[in-house]
Amino acid sequence: MESPSTHARLRAGDPEAFRELFAAHAQLVYGYAARATGDLALAEDVVSLTFLEAWRLRERLNDAWDSPRPWLMGIAVNVLRNTSRARRRYARAMARLPPRPPVPDLADEVVDRAADAERLAAARRALGRLRPAHREVFMLCVWSGLGYAEAAAVLGVRVGTVRSRLSRTRDRLRTLTEEELARPEPPGGRGQVGGGRRLSAIRSNQEGLR
Repeated sequence: MESPSTHARLRAGDPEAFRELFAAHAQLVYGYAARATGDLALAEDVVSLTFLEAWRLRERLNDAWDSPRPWLMGIAVNVLRNTSRARRRYARAMARLPPRPPVPDLADEVVDRAADAERLAAARRALGRLRPAHREVFMLCVWSGLGYAEAAAVLGVRVGTVRSRLSRTRDRLRTLTEEELARPEPPGGRGQVGGGRRLSAIRSNQEGLR
């Protein structure tokens, strides 16, 4: 648990405080984005954008929480929303172009042999069928490990709302995931899971926080 002085250091733009913030929470943001998108490269971009936004919005961090985690994850949720919208616009634009010849993706062979990756992909597709409010509650509480109160702070809702949404979402997601596992994989749905750069490669972005 970070001490209150950490908040003051972050608000003051202390580079060392931001390095500590990155070391403590980059993997949390990365896991959230990777599970949400299934695209490791995009998840790394979300991490970079989240911490750059955190630097820009550092004066908004208050002492209401012992940890800056809810504040940081709130930024990550917004970054992912904006990134996903841009991604959908790009996909629609690409869909209007003439189709290209198929290119073999060796990553498919790896993913096909990994039952856990297959279930993760099915769960991610099932999540896409949920309402955004329910999807975000599940991702924050289950996949990212935030408590009810932290998730409520991230989403700007009451703790009781988080509890009820999560309860309904667990049952619904279990059913939808089994449905997704029973249906054929959508074309091109697996190619993105095996790609991506190393998370360590984005650590150089911290230099921009100086």
